[in-house]
Amino acid sequence: MSDLQTWTRPSQRALTELRPITVELSPQKFAAGSVIIKWGDTHVLCSASLEEGVPSFTDKLGWVGAEYSLLPGSTHTRARRERKSVGGRTAEIQRLIARSLRGAIDLDQLQEHTLTLDCDVIQADGGTRCAAITGSYIASSIALSRLGYRPPHFAAVSFGLMNGHVLTDLCYEEDSQVDVDCNVVWCESGLIEVQGTAERGTFTPAQLSEMLTRANALSEQLFAVQREALQRAGV
Repeated sequence: MSDLQTWTRPSQRALTELRPITVELSPQKFAAGSVIIKWGDTHVLCSASLEEGVPSFTDKLGWVGAEYSLLPGSTHTRARRERKSVGGRTAEIQRLIARSLRGAIDLDQLQEHTLTLDCDVIQADGGTRCAAITGSYIASSIALSRLGYRPPHFAAVSFGLMNGHVLTDLCYEEDSQVDVDCNVVWCESGLIEVQGTAERGTFTPAQLSEMLTRANALSEQLFAVQREALQRAGV
């Protein structure tokens, strides 16, 4: 792996810079809320469904679940459809998305409804779970506006450690090379979840602190993207 003194990010971005993010509203006519979030070259369809009733295991007045998939053609090699059961990576990501939603949304505001987010990756170039979580906020807010409820903003961003330097918002080429991979989910009131994994080396408390500090600073930038999309949606 080349040293960062001679290595340039594929997109020529600064180490602290996000990729461009755009949001297409209502790509699905019948969903309660839907968007396609384009985060660099990662494109994710986030579709929100709102159904009456809640699972028997919850004592809340509402529930939130999520499903995630890589569509065939979304990656360099064909992603097979998981028809009988989902694989370990898929299960882990959709649990993360659902936990993120439940960490921010007041379930008692759902008025005996279940909100389900389907996140389908149309094109993958790193950060698919972060794009899915960030886009899910917009889709869920549009859906929940039917109940007169606006959840607090939540979003996610990825980080990586390369030769001791923290990179923000990894594309696939970077994600496949970094020593440490970390995803941070942030809500208006604070942290929801941190996923940090040593891929090829360890990381220090100071390096983790730098990632969290950046996530805090970037959260307002991500929330601004969400606010603009909801304003266009009339929510």
